[in-house]
Amino acid sequence: MSLSSDKPEEATLQTWYKTVRQQSLKLCSPLEVEDYQVQPMDDASPPKWHLAHVTWFFETFLLKTMRAGYQPFHPQYEVLFNSYYNGIGKAHPRAKRGFLSRPLLEEVLAYREYVDEAMLSLLSGALADDVLFAVALGLHHEQQHQELILTDLKYNLGNNPLKPVYLPAQPKQVKSAMPLTWHDYAGGLVEIGAKEHGGFVYDNEKPRHKVYLDPFQLASRTVTNGEFLGFVRDGGYDRPELWLSDGWAHLAALGPERWRGPLYWREDGDEVLEYTLAGEAPLDLQAPVCHVSGFEADAYARWCNARLPTEAEWETAAACAPMTGNFVDAGVFHPAVSAADSLYGNVWEWTASSYGPYPGFKPFAGQLGEYNGKFMANQLVLRGGSCATPQSHIRPTYRNFFYPPDRWQFSGIRLARDVG
Repeated sequence: MSLSSDKPEEATLQTWYKTVRQQSLKLCSPLEVEDYQVQPMDDASPPKWHLAHVTWFFETFLLKTMRAGYQPFHPQYEVLFNSYYNGIGKAHPRAKRGFLSRPLLEEVLAYREYVDEAMLSLLSGALADDVLFAVALGLHHEQQHQELILTDLKYNLGNNPLKPVYLPAQPKQVKSAMPLTWHDYAGGLVEIGAKEHGGFVYDNEKPRHKVYLDPFQLASRTVTNGEFLGFVRDGGYDRPELWLSDGWAHLAALGPERWRGPLYWREDGDEVLEYTLAGEAPLDLQAPVCHVSGFEADAYARWCNARLPTEAEWETAAACAPMTGNFVDAGVFHPAVSAADSLYGNVWEWTASSYGPYPGFKPFAGQLGEYNGKFMANQLVLRGGSCATPQSHIRPTYRNFFYPPDRWQFSGIRLARDVG
């Protein structure tokens, strides 16, 4: 559910708020208390911090500014759980979030309850448009962090020698991937980006604008583990002609930790194993490859005599496609074998497009203007959502973005080709 241009009914808005907030706790319910505190790398945050930060967002941007007489839960939380909002003030260093053994988990949960009570009271009254917008942004923001809870937790558990299980695997519905075919697109002058007054979108999705595309082809599904294994077996990680210069330099800089396959792959004799949130298991050759970087995705595409799609090509293809696929709602928490032709779910799909502003881009007003715009440098756009993404959070115009070396997200590959 997302906010439309019309004001929602009070009960509907309260239900949406409670549903999203409860989902964060549900995702954490399989965890032991020790799991809440671990920060496995600088870019990944502990689950406890995520639970507090999304609560901080509502307290900071709604309750402190829009509810008269509101008393913050704790004066130091403004710094401890700020992420990157310099306009708000100081923030605890990102790389040191795992050092915050205090506040205790029970105190963070009490913080959530305190803010929820105040928010539900706020939502029970008549709300101005700016309040409705901030509520929608806060809920979509929490859905983004629900995905991060899973990806960051997986990095923690996947690097633990015990290879712990988050949740047991569900029975596979499909065992063989559909054959890869190519869909033709005529190109021409197309429009991409979000329309005005079409419901909640992030500022980086606007304005809608025209782009010229040459004719192109897009693969019917994403690349499988088996297909990517062919690249590995063919020495793909040792062939500089396949790699962007920065990618090849990144491999060299890793030294003994040089990549030899996607994140969470491990060779055990003649067998390849993959860590999933259901534990380590033999690599499913039919499932989509995931946890590859933008550098790996680009190198694989070159190996196939193909390329990555631009985000304009991807959105043009996705505009009329059904938004069905394997999302977090299914509770699988891993890319599933492709049973149908879908552009959504399973893995975020790397594009060849740099993450930058659309022509005429304007960031959100005020302090919320730091949400997306200031990250528009040196990153690539990904599209389509993943098995860790809530289905209600995704749309054809949604632009995710990561640095080319990043691969702890559920990121995969869909190929494109020129025509002629």
